[in-house]
Formats: sequence, C-alpha cells, structure tokens
Amino acid sequence: MNKDFQFLIYRSAVEDVSVNAVIKDETIWLTQKAMAELFDCSADNVSLHLKNIYSEKELNESATAEEFSVVQLEGDRKVERKRKFYNLDAIISVGYRVNSRRATNFRIWATEVLKEYMIKGFALDDERLKQSKT
Repeated sequence: MNKDFQFLIYRSAVEDVSVNAVIKDETIWLTQKAMAELFDCSADNVSLHLKNIYSEKELNESATAEEFSVVQLEGDRKVERKRKFYNLDAIISVGYRVNSRRATNFRIWATEVLKEYMIKGFALDDERLKQSKT
C-alpha cells in the first residue's frame, strides 16, 4: 500500500472487533469487506446499503468513495490491485442502516460521541458568550 497510508485497529468496547482502516486526507477509509467485518454482516449487505445511500442522494459517491492501489499476496507473489474504499461519512451512513448487534453498538457509540461533542461544544460556546458580555 502507498506509504502515505496509515493503518488503524478499531476495537469495540463491547466485543473485540478489529478492522484495518486507511487514514488519508483527514478521514478513515474502509473497503466494503472491512465494513462487513465491522458491522458483522455480509459484504453484499454493505453493497446494497451503499447503492441505496447513493441512489437516494444521501451522499455523493465521488466525494465519499475512492480507489486506492493495494499490494496483496496471491500465493507467493505480491500483486498490486485497485480496491474501492469508502470514507467515514459512508461508513457512518452504512452503520445506521445495517441491522446487527455490532451495528447497534456502533450507533450507540456514535450517538454518545455526538452528544458529548454537542454538550461540550455548547458549554464552551455558552461560556465564551458569557465572557464576551462582561
């Protein structure tokens, strides 16, 4: 894989779920296969959800999907192949559509992170507003 990429291991608080993710352009990228592992469903299920996400215009495919060259072992040969990866926006959208226990855990986690961000963000802005009036 290109040297600009970094790998990240995601581990759920509820269970041990590890997937390789590419970190590039300030976002996380996963293949359909990695999303299927993350959400404990089939790659076909992920593909169907992505198709619907794009056909419903929830996301723009050209902004959320990109092909990267990946070096993989095939037998004893190293072969470079193009693989389609999807960014965090697409991962989150799929995560909110998949019906599995792991996807539910992901939604709970994502909602908690968003709530915390909103509350802390509001608290910071509220404090700043109070300080600007004095």
